[in-house]
Amino acid sequence: MQRVLGMILALGLTAQTALADCSTDAMLVFDGSASMSEIGFDITGPTRIEEARLAIAEAMPQIAPFRRIGLMTYGPGGQTACNGLSLRFAPQSNAAERVISEVDALRPGGLTPLSAAVERAAQVLDYQRQRATIVLVTDGNETCGGTPCAASRALVAGARDLTVHVIGFRVTRDFFAWNNPEQTFGADTVAKCFADRTGGLFVTAQTVDELVDALRQTLGCPVIGKGAPMARRRG
Repeated sequence: MQRVLGMILALGLTAQTALADCSTDAMLVFDGSASMSEIGFDITGPTRIEEARLAIAEAMPQIAPFRRIGLMTYGPGGQTACNGLSLRFAPQSNAAERVISEVDALRPGGLTPLSAAVERAAQVLDYQRQRATIVLVTDGNETCGGTPCAASRALVAGARDLTVHVIGFRVTRDFFAWNNPEQTFGADTVAKCFADRTGGLFVTAQTVDELVDALRQTLGCPVIGKGAPMARRRG
C-alpha cells in the first residue's frame, strides 16, 4: 500500500512540474547569420538553414500546443552586419505555424550578435518580473563583440527566474576572431556561458534528427512525453 501511495504522489508531483514548466513563456532565438547558408564537408549536401527548417517543421507542432512561444532571429536585415535583430513575434499560443513560416522565409545574412539577441529576448519576456525561458540556436560564436559570459552574469543578477538553453547546431568555433573576446582556444562555443550561468542545458546537434531532439528537450516541456506523439523519423 505504501508503495502504491508513493507512486501516486510521484505522479502528482510530475504533473505539477510539467504544468509549471509549460506555463513559462519561452522565446526561441534562432540563428539567421550568413554561416547558416553554408554546407558541410559533403558539398552535395543541404545547407544548415535547410536542415534547420526541416527540424523546426517537425518539432514545433509537437511543442507549441503546450507552451506559449515567441520568435527572435538574428543575422539578416540590419543596416550593418551586427544589428540584424528581429523580433518576429512575442510569445503566443499555438505558434507552430508562425514559427515554421518565419524560419522558411529567413534568408541568412549578417554576423552573430548572440549577446544582444539573448538580452533582447529576455526583455521581451519581462525577465525581471516573470519566469522566463530562452532557447538559443546557434551554429557558432559571438562575432559582434558581445560578451556572453559577462552578459549572462548580468542577466542572472537582475532576473526573477531566467533559464537559457543553448543548442549548438553543427557548431563552428572561431578561436581567433577579434570580435569574439571571451572565446578561448580549445573551449566549447562561448555561447555555452548562457546555459552555464542560468542553469540551462547546452546541447549539440549535427543532424536534423538531433536538432529535433534538442528542440524538444529544451523548448518542450515534460508533458510532451506523456501525451503528444513522438517525432517521426525519416527513414
